[in-house]
Amino acid sequence: MKRLNGVDALVLYSETPEVHMHTLKIGILDVSGVDDFNFEMFRRVAYPRLMALSPLRYQLVDIPLKLHHPMWVENGHIDLDYHLRRTRVAAPGGRRELDELIGEIASTPLDRSRPLWEMYFVEGLADNRIAIVHKVHHVLADGVASANQMAKALESQDVAHAMPPRLDGMPRTTARLLAAAGRDHAGLIRKLPRLMSETAAGVSRVRRRSKERGAHPELARNFAPPPCFINHVVTPGRRFATAPLALFDVKETSKHLGVTLNDVVLASVAGALRRLQLRYDGCADAPLLAGVPVSTNPSRERLAGNEFSYITPSLPVHVDDPLERVRLTALSSGIAKENHQLLGPALLPAWMSYLPPAMAPAIFRRQARRVESASVFNLTVSNVAGPRDRGAIEGGMVTEIYSVGPVVAGSGMNITVWSYVDQLAISVLTDDVTLADPHEATDAMIDAFVEMRRASGLSGELTAVGAVLPLAAAS
Repeated sequence: MKRLNGVDALVLYSETPEVHMHTLKIGILDVSGVDDFNFEMFRRVAYPRLMALSPLRYQLVDIPLKLHHPMWVENGHIDLDYHLRRTRVAAPGGRRELDELIGEIASTPLDRSRPLWEMYFVEGLADNRIAIVHKVHHVLADGVASANQMAKALESQDVAHAMPPRLDGMPRTTARLLAAAGRDHAGLIRKLPRLMSETAAGVSRVRRRSKERGAHPELARNFAPPPCFINHVVTPGRRFATAPLALFDVKETSKHLGVTLNDVVLASVAGALRRLQLRYDGCADAPLLAGVPVSTNPSRERLAGNEFSYITPSLPVHVDDPLERVRLTALSSGIAKENHQLLGPALLPAWMSYLPPAMAPAIFRRQARRVESASVFNLTVSNVAGPRDRGAIEGGMVTEIYSVGPVVAGSGMNITVWSYVDQLAISVLTDDVTLADPHEATDAMIDAFVEMRRASGLSGELTAVGAVLPLAAAS
């Protein structure tokens, strides 16, 4: 058995009836060259691949009296009849119909009495396409771990050698659970003095460096996200939208402007949110704050757990000039990354281990029903490197992959960008009141990216992304 770490526990405790803490991975397959690619065939092929991913057999075990964070125990098999499900999109089976179905899948929580994932085999897509939707709880895997899971699943079936060792399947007796909790608490108590000292030193380093940099009134202040149409009490329903960009165009833009690929993504988000704020709030006069997950263990072999922290760069939505937005985005993300290193990347995750299991879930439930504005950042923006090689399942080529994380309390939008071979795949997840159509956000991101390229002297004609479903413009 294995104890949830502090970030795992935070993810688990922050789930409420309104805030579902699962992530989604969507693969679209072209099966035009395969005879009779059907559900039963996929089920037969998928079972050994899924069995080889031992985290998919993990199941939560609560500690008596909630004296510590839950633990993982590994089941010996996967109940495929429960976890693998068959469904169909509405006609005519385009991107919009698929995105609407995925929004419905995202709107229901996972059953904690079982391993925390579901997989949907989606039929009815146009042009001989099949979609596979993998719904997995964030407590089981963060962005890096879930990307590695997908990469392993798309490899040959002989992947068992790359799997982590099986968890100890010791009897789940009350005495053993309490004894393990006591040992782990003793370890946390021993670590506390050093953690407090490291925290004080890290805060001191950040403050000293901030004074050296001087004031930056054009950037948002930390922990002070302004009001925005995104921020409200989140509802349980979800809406979803996707759009692909050519990775070549994004890399070309970042190189031409002398900024990182992530800066280009964040500047595109800022431009998109500016347009949406002007439409829904009537103004965009203050920079927003993005919560950007940063991995503390980017190993390509890690398949489970949450090992990340956050940086909170400023999004210059108040700036009309796209090149000035890029400059301010790069400045802000550079400061946020430096502060993260000065504070200590592992510091905040370490403090999460001290969350009180008996109190934290109730606190998060109250917060989700009462928080009408963001307290730390306005929205989550993730950029994750996905599989580098094109995958295939029994001759069906994986033409597109999308990924998205959860929306959180007080923030009705999550934007996740996921690279796959030659694509940069944009996914937007909202609750069902933030936007009437989440494709407004994907449209706005692409338009902001084109605007950035034209302002920098590059062509506004984007490279066509081959073999993908046609874009779905906002209705």
